[in-house]
Amino acid sequence: MVDNILSVLQARLRTRMNEIADHMAGGGCTDYADYKQCAGQIEGLALAERDMLDLVEEEEQAEMDDT
Repeated sequence: MVDNILSVLQARLRTRMNEIADHMAGGGCTDYADYKQCAGQIEGLALAERDMLDLVEEEEQAEMDDT
């Protein structure tokens, strides 16, 4: 169950990052401030995804160490 939730969360984070990147690549940013905001959103989402993956890896390692 938890693995499924984490997979869905990761997919949602990745989808949102891709949507913002597509918006930027398609010239959707109206000015530099808009560009910076979009870049910041991508950075924040990427950091959240990385933290989630690190926690999953740490938990898996802890489970292996317990056996």
